[in-house]
Amino acid sequence: MLPCVATSAKANELVRVATPWGRATVVEQVTLPQRAAAKRFASVVQLVELESGERLVRFAYTTSGVARRGPVTLRARDLERLRGALGEHPALAALLDPGAA
Repeated sequence: MLPCVATSAKANELVRVATPWGRATVVEQVTLPQRAAAKRFASVVQLVELESGERLVRFAYTTSGVARRGPVTLRARDLERLRGALGEHPALAALLDPGAA
């Protein structure tokens, strides 16, 4: 089984991303390495914050560390790893499951 990688943006490593609502800063990120046969890629779930302070959840998949456009597909075992990794990211978890907060 592939491990999940839960990361938080560090103050000195502000990562900016483009959204339809404008530029945003990555606050938290969970990376789920995946593979299908010989293909290796990762799905990421990010908590991003717009300059206005509004927080959004961004899903993407990456190849070679670069976010790509297209659908993100998670298998049941990937979702289990995501649930486990969200324990380290309460703000992101709260946005994904507001009833749990």
